[in-house]
Order: sequence, then C-alpha cells, then structure tokens
Amino acid sequence: MPYFERGHVRIYYEDHGEGEAILTNHGLMEDGTYWSETGVTEKLAEQYRVISMDMRGHGRTIVDGIPFGYDVSTMGNDFGALADELEIDRFHILTHATGGMAAVRYAMTTSERLISLMLTDTGSETAPEMPDNFPEISDEEKHKMRQDGLEMLKSLTAEERIVGARENPGPFLYKMDENPDSERMWKIYESFVHRSDSVAVAEFMKSFYCDPNPMVEGLRQIKCPTLILLGEFDDVFIKPSEVMAKEIPDNRHVIIKGVGHMTAIEAPDQTIGELTDFLDTVKKKGKAK
Repeated sequence: MPYFERGHVRIYYEDHGEGEAILTNHGLMEDGTYWSETGVTEKLAEQYRVISMDMRGHGRTIVDGIPFGYDVSTMGNDFGALADELEIDRFHILTHATGGMAAVRYAMTTSERLISLMLTDTGSETAPEMPDNFPEISDEEKHKMRQDGLEMLKSLTAEERIVGARENPGPFLYKMDENPDSERMWKIYESFVHRSDSVAVAEFMKSFYCDPNPMVEGLRQIKCPTLILLGEFDDVFIKPSEVMAKEIPDNRHVIIKGVGHMTAIEAPDQTIGELTDFLDTVKKKGKAK
C-alpha cells in the first residue's frame, strides 16, 4: 500500500493507469474508493493516470501528531506535495464535496499547474449555508448543538453512525436513500464509514468548516478549464455552484437531473460520461467547452 509521508502525516494513495495525471480526493467521511467503487477510476484509467488520495482525517491516511492540518489551505497543498513526490509537473484534479473546497482554494493560487479542475457537488466556501432545519432556534443554540453533536460523534461506532445516517439521511444522502437501488448505494457509503475514525472525523469537522466566504476574487484567478458538476437535488451546493459558474472564467456548469449530492454513487454512468466528455474537450480545445 503506497503512502506519501509529509511531516507527521502518511497520506495513502492508489495509482492506476498511464497518461496525464488526475489527482483525486473525496468528501467528508469518504475515501478514495468513492471513485473506484463507482467505476470512475477504472474508466478514467483507460486514458489517464489516476492517483486517488485519502484526505487527512479520512480512510487509510494516518495523522500522527499536531498540527493535524485539517484546514483548507494545508489540504489543498497536499495535492501539490503529492505531485512533487511523484515528479508530476502538471495535472488534473478531480474532487467531491469537502475535497472540492480544498481543491478550488488551491486552484485560486496555483491554477497554472493544473491542466483542468473538476469540482463535483461542492463550493468555494468551507461553511456553506445549510438547509434551515431549526428555524425557531438562535445561531448560538445551533452552534452549541453542532459542538455537542461532534463530541457525541467521537464515541459512536461505525455501526451506530450507519444506523444514524439511515434513520436521518439529511440533505446529502436523502436522494440516494430514495433511489430504487438504494441498498446497493448504501453499501458503498457504509464501506467508507467502516474505514473512517470517529475521533478523527469529529476533529476534522471542527477545524475545516469555518469559512463562509466564497472567495469571489480568488475564483476569478482560476485560469484552467473547470467542470462544475452536481445533482439537481444537491440542496446545499446549488447556490455555491452558481457562484463558481459565474466567477470562474473558463467553466462548464452541469446539473445531473434527478439525483442528489452523491452523484458518482447515484448516477455513475452519467457522472463518468460528463467527466470523460469534459476531459476530451480540454484535450482537444484546451477549454472547458
């Protein structure tokens, strides 16, 4: 199992295929298998070198000491550090959700190194506005509930977290749960949970989701072709995706009908089709569309 050591962090990654490099990461409580278990890695590896990392605090990556580096800047720079380790000059980035927040921030200052940027189900702020499930309580009470919830998360087993997710899928999993093929999809999601560590995830959440600023001026500095892809019912990221589509100079904004936040799980064939079409266009034209 390959690891890249950066300070006191051992970042796990898998390396498949040959050609231009695509570095990937993933969303909260996921890992690199978000792309492999859904067939995305296999398909892209027919033409590209696909290098999928497990982010800090996730999957098989090991963080052994403080500071953990659970901030958007450090995690964005992990892309460049891994590319340096593998002696890759320029590369594509493919991301999902939380991982996309780190990637888009990285691209704001380093897009000259990127052949393209693929952002699925994400936004440029690390504290996006959530659907208001508690309209009658104050912001202070919401904050306390969040902190209490994170402390509780640390004590939960993987099975307890899975039961909780199934009972309350929330804005990120509800469309997956409604899908006629939901049991297959849940099995993929549950495999992530079994590889995750409750304490690490809780610490990650406390540190990472803290900036509501979409960084509009930074978005305008992204010079590489960019794909902004999400599901029609990804309620959290509809507006953030619109901001990115408005401000990133060269982008393709795609909404997959009928699906929610977990696009590669809910609609793997459509996701693969959009990714490969975008990459083909970038290869032929050097532009997003």
